[in-house]
Amino acid sequence: QVQLAESGGGLVQPGGSLRLSCAASGSIFAINAMGWYRQAPGKEREFLARITTGGGAYYAESVKGRFTISQNNAKNTVYLQMNSLNSEDTAVYYCNAVSTYAFWGQGTQVTVSS
Repeated sequence: QVQLAESGGGLVQPGGSLRLSCAASGSIFAINAMGWYRQAPGKEREFLARITTGGGAYYAESVKGRFTISQNNAKNTVYLQMNSLNSEDTAVYYCNAVSTYAFWGQGTQVTVSS
């Protein structure tokens, strides 16, 4: 089992930035990759970014150039730096870890509004 705890969400003005964190615990040795998804009201969950244990990063076209995923292996933590936020980025953001199974965090709310 892998437990994931997101943090860093909140209210930000358009054009602003936020950094989300996801701390993993449990059977972390089995994790192959970690990523971020989001789900806006009335929409399906959307893939944003993924980073492998080797450091390879992959992004959805919709956030490429604005969002950056990174990891601190010593802290078992993955980050999502989000810049140039707009109202369409308002959603619940979820951390994901993949081993034999997929694990999800509880989500953190990001609201972009003036």
